Amino acid sequence: MCNPLRLTYRCSRPVHFTRKMSPSLFNFSDAKERFTSATRIALDSKTSKTLINAFNQTPGTETEKKTTLDQAFRSVLEEEIIQRKASCEDFLGLIYLSIDGVTEGICSATTPFLLLGDVLDCLPLDQCDKIFSFVEENVSTWKSNSFYSAGKNYLLRMCNDLLRRLSKSQNTVFCGRIQLFLARLFPLSEKSGLNLQSQFNLENITVFNKNEQESTLGQKHPEERDDGMEVEEGEMGDEEAPTTFSIPIDYNLYRKFWTLQDYFRNPLQCYEKYSWLTFLKYSDETLSVFKSYKLDDMQVSKKKLEELKTTGGENVYFAKFLTSEKLMDLQLSDSNFRRHILLQYLILFQYMKGQVKFKSSSCVLTDEQSLWMEDTTKLIYQLLKEIPPDGDKFASVVEHILNTEENWNTWKNEGCPSFVKERPAETKPIRPVRKRPAPEDFLGKGPDRKIFMGNDELTRLWNLNLDNMEACKSERREFMPSLEEFFEDAIEQADPVNMVEDEYKAVNNSNYGWRALRLLARRSPHFFQPTNQQFKSLPEYLENMVIKLAKELPPPSEEIKTGEEDDDNDDPLLKESNESPEEQQQKPVTGQQLDAIASKLGEEWKSLAHHLEMKETDIHEIESDSEDVKMRAKLLLVAWQDREGSHAIVENLVSALNSAGFSDLADSLSEL
Repeated sequence: MCNPLRLTYRCSRPVHFTRKMSPSLFNFSDAKERFTSATRIALDSKTSKTLINAFNQTPGTETEKKTTLDQAFRSVLEEEIIQRKASCEDFLGLIYLSIDGVTEGICSATTPFLLLGDVLDCLPLDQCDKIFSFVEENVSTWKSNSFYSAGKNYLLRMCNDLLRRLSKSQNTVFCGRIQLFLARLFPLSEKSGLNLQSQFNLENITVFNKNEQESTLGQKHPEERDDGMEVEEGEMGDEEAPTTFSIPIDYNLYRKFWTLQDYFRNPLQCYEKYSWLTFLKYSDETLSVFKSYKLDDMQVSKKKLEELKTTGGENVYFAKFLTSEKLMDLQLSDSNFRRHILLQYLILFQYMKGQVKFKSSSCVLTDEQSLWMEDTTKLIYQLLKEIPPDGDKFASVVEHILNTEENWNTWKNEGCPSFVKERPAETKPIRPVRKRPAPEDFLGKGPDRKIFMGNDELTRLWNLNLDNMEACKSERREFMPSLEEFFEDAIEQADPVNMVEDEYKAVNNSNYGWRALRLLARRSPHFFQPTNQQFKSLPEYLENMVIKLAKELPPPSEEIKTGEEDDDNDDPLLKESNESPEEQQQKPVTGQQLDAIASKLGEEWKSLAHHLEMKETDIHEIESDSEDVKMRAKLLLVAWQDREGSHAIVENLVSALNSAGFSDLADSLSEL
């Protein structure tokens, strides 16, 4: 029960309620309005101090304020694009402001990339070129730790969107800038930018006139212009005079020449028999034209280069070949055009002869194809050297580039491993460790020294000997029993004459079995000897080992005899008189005899192994089990004894020793 006095006391005290002040709640609308105005002020002043102050003064968590500031940036950008129609410099100023915000930690790392994507989506291509120049200049910023992981996917998506809007034929330079930017941004081992399976761009189809009836080749008079006006003799100036030679072009040459582009587009066609024959025929005719009509007029080539330089078109090129029949004569007379075609041949040959990981097993060149490619490669390099200007230099550069390309092919075949290698652990600097002083350094030396261990009993035990390590090595510290002592009872119990029941045998005791295994591992070579017998339990295995040991060890009954019997057995003459030589030869080989033979064999144990008909695998196992030659000899004899079983008698061992040339050991075996 509740004590009424206590209850009255509690109720009579005045109660004061304290209200804990809760933090002011975050208001998204107010925060966004504050951040928007601060962003406009920072954009005009071109400094982020106003924005940082507004961020710090606004209540709320950091995540809430960052999200609100991101929205404010995009709102200001929307207003700049739609209402004010600002210039590219204003857009870039806002993006610079967002980059400073990421550095100061007041907005998300993805905000600059979102703003860039919004700007590029809303602007025409001519202004996108200016914005992308800003992206190219800040590639080191995008690769920094603060921006790379958060913005790499945004940049990749932004570049792909731009490439979809651009024309490869009209905006070739812009497309190339985007590709180069991605190559600088991502590492070489980036999987998204690698053609791992060596696929070809089969969509790059060269279109030309395939209808001979519609061809205009051979229908024009050579003295007519393209507009149909006749050209009288002497009307053209010396500078516009055609070259001294004219390449005879008909529709067959035109068709065969441009058909080769389909093989360059898809080289796998060359592994087909009929396609290869077509490619071989067309290539021979094309190369024969290049070989027959050479570009020897150096003045014309120099003049063309000067015209290109003066017009500012030194790097002018086309993304696609112009396949008009009217341009065929001019194209074959152009040095750059010839170099393009010949270089296509070399790239094709390199692919067909190289080792490509994902190439089909059926894509194998014949000896005739390989021989033709070698001869054609030499011809192509010779033609490249003959094309002005600087033919020799151009040919050597091409050969060097193709040789370097082999390294990239090998890198792709290996799965494009990363070029960044981690420093191995061994090369890391190791801190120097101070060596602990030895006890002699601070305890003194001499027979009268005494080491205090902090306890009287520990001090007494520690100072029993001057050198405790030597005391541990003493023979008195050897507590491991011998095989004879430990297995004496087990050998007696294994004898059927003693009629000991299984439940009373020592081998059935788990504690005894555990100690027996440890002793066998240290003392007996039978423990590591391979055997084909299968044992269901530990007692069964120990019983088998006890039987083997009983054959090697002297029986206990020989030691427990009367004094007269001991005296008689100690006389070797009486032993010889009790057993005939034939009976001694039929006796099993004992462990004492094996030890004696093994110690005398030494390094020559292999010679005996072959006469004991031991397999090479058994010999290798013996060599791997021990490095001591005496132990190897003992393992050899034990393996032979296990294999022969009841046939491991003195007579068979003596015969093997005599055949191996160890007659002295065979004679001494009978005396043991």
